[in-house]
Amino acid sequence: LSLRTDWRGHKAGALLASSVSEVMADSTSAPLTPLFTPSTRCCLEDYTATKSFLILHLLDNVKTRSKYWRYTPETQAWEMVGEDSESQILGISVSAVDKNASDELWVTTSGFIQPSTLHLSDASTAPVLRLDPLKTLPEQFNADGLKVEQCEATSKDGTKVPYFLIGRSSMPLDGSTPTLLYGYGGFEISLTPGYQGVTGAGWLEKGGCYVMANIRGGGEFGPSWHQAALKKNRQLAFDDFIAVAEHLVSSGVTSTARLAIRGGSNGGLLMGNMLTQAPELFGAVVCQVPLLDMKRYHKLLAGASWMAEYGDPDTDDWSNFLQGYSPYHNLDPDAKLPSLLMTTSTRDDRVHPYHARCFVKRIAEMGNCEKLLYYENIEGGHGGAADTKQQAFMTCLYMSFLFDTICND
Repeated sequence: LSLRTDWRGHKAGALLASSVSEVMADSTSAPLTPLFTPSTRCCLEDYTATKSFLILHLLDNVKTRSKYWRYTPETQAWEMVGEDSESQILGISVSAVDKNASDELWVTTSGFIQPSTLHLSDASTAPVLRLDPLKTLPEQFNADGLKVEQCEATSKDGTKVPYFLIGRSSMPLDGSTPTLLYGYGGFEISLTPGYQGVTGAGWLEKGGCYVMANIRGGGEFGPSWHQAALKKNRQLAFDDFIAVAEHLVSSGVTSTARLAIRGGSNGGLLMGNMLTQAPELFGAVVCQVPLLDMKRYHKLLAGASWMAEYGDPDTDDWSNFLQGYSPYHNLDPDAKLPSLLMTTSTRDDRVHPYHARCFVKRIAEMGNCEKLLYYENIEGGHGGAADTKQQAFMTCLYMSFLFDTICND
């Protein structure tokens, strides 16, 4: 039983084991065995079952760690075999080869600068899994001289917000490094380590720094991290992102003129609020398939299905909080906006291209944007591209924009 809310004294995000027959007979009194209890900085990301083992995949301060349980059917007993000795900045995917017949596992690992590798393993060797590599995908860029770090910023309310930084080991802390900061912060989607082939080839190899922020609204610390930024508390996600940006500047990684940000969909809402709330903090903004008009979002395409995340504009939610973070309604003609690249798709079936169109039109009328570029693909849906050729074009489009704005010397 994976809990979404608190239940019978167990916290949301906990994993419990029980007999199906006993739960069906009386769920209020069936015996429960807690297999995982979340903490403020550690949550359950996923789990995998084999014939005799249950492998828990944990996010421990957004780093990967595994815990191993053995189940004995004859006694119906659970035994905690052990757990990884330390957490790693690594993406790990585990699946059973045949969960009914053996304890063998397929294990896929990848890092920000390490391509995906498929391993064969066996849960019976836990807690130290033996990984036999079978195949590694080819490297997409030269990672020599690159480092991966996890850093932490302090948000406006004192909350610690982690972020990953990938850049040159020799990177000077004098504010001179062009830096791309990415964020999402919604729908309990976790931003975790994974191979950055495209970003590596297009940005890191050329001396840029890449940062991924784990702001509230995501799932990096379980349901509570997501729920902390729902509806009236959405501003907390924006505060977290601003805190990360400010930390990058104050620590000397980059400067405001050298700092670009990128986000799409819900991350596009994030970008819109950065433009309206902290335009002076950024040199360039890439906003993709965004939500920007929070007064009308629920009347367009799939928007009504997101009211549990944002709120209902037809109620007091609008005046109480939604109006405060609706970027379209908070554009200031007296503010100096950084360079903006806005992209969308005519055929987006989730976020209507109206959001991008109306926002760019308003900015063009105000005339207060350093450089304003708009691109609407007539194909592609919510992904913004219909095939790999279009994906490559869209990537080159925003990379070229970054080189023209924050790397223009």
